[in-house]
Amino acid sequence: MSELTSNPICPNCAKSAKRFAELEAAYAAIEAAYAKLKTDHVKFETEIIELKAKLQQNSSNSSNPPSSDPPWQKQTRAKESSGRKPGGQPGHCGHHRERLPPERLKTIVPYIPKVCAYCQASLPQETGPSDPPPSWHQVAELPEVVVEVTEHQGHARACVCCGKITCAEIPADIRAHTIGPNLAAALSYLSGRCHDSKRNVQEIAEMIFNVQISLGTIIKLETEMSKALAGAHAEALVAVRAAPVKNVDETGWSKQGKLCWLWVAATLTVVVFQVHVKRSKRGLKALLKEIVGVICSDRYGVYAKIPSSQHQICWAHLKRDFQRLYEQSGAMKSIGRAGRRAVKEVFAVWKDFKDGRITRAELETQIQPTRRRLERAFFRGSVGSDKKTRRFCRRLLKSYETLWTFVNVEGVEPTNNHAERMVRPAVLWRKRSFGNHSQRGCRFTERILTTVQTLRLQKRPVIEYLRGALVAYRAGTKAPSLLTA
Repeated sequence: MSELTSNPICPNCAKSAKRFAELEAAYAAIEAAYAKLKTDHVKFETEIIELKAKLQQNSSNSSNPPSSDPPWQKQTRAKESSGRKPGGQPGHCGHHRERLPPERLKTIVPYIPKVCAYCQASLPQETGPSDPPPSWHQVAELPEVVVEVTEHQGHARACVCCGKITCAEIPADIRAHTIGPNLAAALSYLSGRCHDSKRNVQEIAEMIFNVQISLGTIIKLETEMSKALAGAHAEALVAVRAAPVKNVDETGWSKQGKLCWLWVAATLTVVVFQVHVKRSKRGLKALLKEIVGVICSDRYGVYAKIPSSQHQICWAHLKRDFQRLYEQSGAMKSIGRAGRRAVKEVFAVWKDFKDGRITRAELETQIQPTRRRLERAFFRGSVGSDKKTRRFCRRLLKSYETLWTFVNVEGVEPTNNHAERMVRPAVLWRKRSFGNHSQRGCRFTERILTTVQTLRLQKRPVIEYLRGALVAYRAGTKAPSLLTA
């Protein structure tokens, strides 16, 4: 073989080529690592912004209740201070202690003057025609023993003729119960409305009512009261479903430690609660069955399927959403500013309407500029560069008509505050008891909350109704109506 055909590779060149390839591979790895770091940086920066936003959330810019705000957080003023001292202002109609009627009094203690304070002459002890009515001061006091205990005795007698013993049986309807309807109604009220635990109810019965009751008896009384209120709950459910306007909300509940949901639907005079395993269309359908009338709610997705002509979105929730956006930067702040202005204008015009200063036609006319201005702001946000702002604005544009149902439909409020006020006692109950442990407990929760909240709206005595329902249940008769006074 000749020298020209052999052409051997220079060792230095081969070494340099190998080194160059290694450097190229290292550079490619560095570029890939840099790209990954850049991507991670953007990701972490976004997460930091989101976490900071979550840390800044409070009851004014989210759906969190005021009770979740830390004690050191400064309360934001809804309006500027008037500069006046706190308390009742001049001309304020005070709330004074009302005088109970004579039939509510047990004893009247008269104080009659014996001699004249001016001339020391003796005064007649009988009331004269010129005497003014007596002054009064009423003192309320609990008797030493509140609960009256009745003992039923079945006696036995020996016959003088045959010597056999005849026993008188205590009637079965008497032996069926150890707690009377008044006390049973009071204990059920303590547990279902005042959110006392079973042990607290047991302690109250012993310390205040001076009667010893076992925990099992308290559970048995709740079960009995639940059955007594079954008809009232069904009655309320029918009434709310057929109502032309209703407010709907839901809150988390627990059954044996598993998450479920307590739904509420409320009119001005009737409230109904229902525990369901789902916070979905199934839960809403179980509560309302069909969409009848106008429903006011928050912007939770399950309500999006309600026709716009039958739906009102809560402006109180929107106010908090707008406040949260306003506390951000860029396009989000701009949308938040426009939303806060709209909220202020809507509530001002609505107050004028509720106070009778403007008619409904004037309400519709005055709300139009706000309506058009807010819609333009949403259009700008829906095509902006910020992803979250686009999504927020597009969702509201899709359901924009549901923001204004209150303008045209009689009886519809712009907020869902009514339902939130009705569900608030249930939230406090959940915080103390962590929900229920059985299906039977869930039924008691639904029925006692429905009954108590409905009676409070109607300004009817709760204990009196609970007693009447329990008496009717024990007698096998129909319970009094929950819908009529």
